Amino acid sequence: MNHMTTALTRRIASIGLAAAALIGLPAHAQSSDAEVMKIDKPQQKITLKHGEIKNLDMPPMTMVFRVQDAGMLDTVKVGDKVKFDADKVGGQYTVVKLAPAN
Repeated sequence: MNHMTTALTRRIASIGLAAAALIGLPAHAQSSDAEVMKIDKPQQKITLKHGEIKNLDMPPMTMVFRVQDAGMLDTVKVGDKVKFDADKVGGQYTVVKLAPAN
């Protein structure tokens, strides 16, 4: 009975993750380190030189991200070291959390 309960729990969890992917919910983001290279407030975008982004299976690189909340761009400046979470939201790589690195 315990084995069946564990298997059922795993199956329900995998169905939940699949459903989230189908309806476009973001995956579980993990914080990554980066340096702010450019800020484009009118377009609500930020260019980051970042380390590996595990949840997106992305190696270190410099790239442009959309920001989920334009107010995030008021909290950083070019040259700042930051920690951020990114996800693919609506088909676009999006910063969903941004904070100065400690």
